[in-house]
Amino acid sequence: MWNHSGVELDRTTEETKDLDMDAAALLAFKVWTYKQGELVSLMIHLGDRLGLYHDLAHAGPTTPAELAERTGLHQRWLLEWLRGQAAAGLLETTDGETFEMSPESATVLSDESDSLLFAAGAFQGGAAPPEVVDRIAEAFRTGIGLTYDEMGPAAAHSVERMLAPWSRIALVPELLPRLADASERLGGGARVIDVGCGAGTAVLTLAEAFPGSTFEGWDPSAHAIERARAAAAERGIPNATFVQQPAAGLPDEPTFDLVLTFDCLHDMTHPEQAAEAIRGCIAADGTWLIKEVKAGDTWAENQRNPVLAMMYATSVLTCMSSALSAPDGAGLGTLGLPPARLEQLCRDAGFSGAFDVHDIGDPANLYYEVRPN
Repeated sequence: MWNHSGVELDRTTEETKDLDMDAAALLAFKVWTYKQGELVSLMIHLGDRLGLYHDLAHAGPTTPAELAERTGLHQRWLLEWLRGQAAAGLLETTDGETFEMSPESATVLSDESDSLLFAAGAFQGGAAPPEVVDRIAEAFRTGIGLTYDEMGPAAAHSVERMLAPWSRIALVPELLPRLADASERLGGGARVIDVGCGAGTAVLTLAEAFPGSTFEGWDPSAHAIERARAAAAERGIPNATFVQQPAAGLPDEPTFDLVLTFDCLHDMTHPEQAAEAIRGCIAADGTWLIKEVKAGDTWAENQRNPVLAMMYATSVLTCMSSALSAPDGAGLGTLGLPPARLEQLCRDAGFSGAFDVHDIGDPANLYYEVRPN
């Protein structure tokens, strides 16, 4: 349900007394469906451009492996695209593993020669700059995606604008009180690192709220770190520093009381290595706080998501692309870390303590409190 559970708006009573929160939530959902349409339009462009609709129109039931063999394209990229198309109602599937194009879809998306209903040619990939669309199309052939820096400076800005409101509004008043002793330790002075910090909004929010603690933000993106440093300087926050580094560079000694990874593990080429590095740098009584997209273990579970098509399209464009930006990347994708898989990742990295799940009413994400021992 799209709601504002637990979120306090920083407005005066006069400004909010006539606000209908249910109506606002419905409007927010409507706006996100427009975003879903924007991203699905890019997937339609790719299906047309890469000849996937034409192939599927004549193939009958098809698995990603069979489609990869016929087209010469990369199987993992095809799986994410196929699931996104099924989520959008453009292909049919019962299990998220075998897909089929209906005669109606073939008419609208493939039959360029004989159907006045053909529409796929109207989509030109407007959800991303042309040079990025070109590289995503090439990734279906090579299997190698784009890093966030290769998406250009605008990508870092877009991610910041999308994620920053949550950090500013809900991180300190809503999430931290749910963690055992987190607020107290931060108030008394703690060492904190945000691994995959992006443009640094969470770090800066915490650093302002807890001036007695020290905060580091690490991210491999030069564009994101540049934005984070500029924001810290502009706001005059002395207890926050930012480093352009991946998780592999973390110190191999118990240095940090609190480690954050917010909405980024599934983007990493080697999330298992990041988890091991975090285990090496966290204090014995520390906390690893993880934010990850709500996802199910099965296709049926994920179908409950009203913007599932947007999730898969986002994965192809950014999340899975980043996770496959190295030849041996894990390629988890946006929905690649449901709770059971995330817990196994933590256990394999040596986290043997509590693994607690927090749902704070965020429609898109769950939060995990993980202890080393």
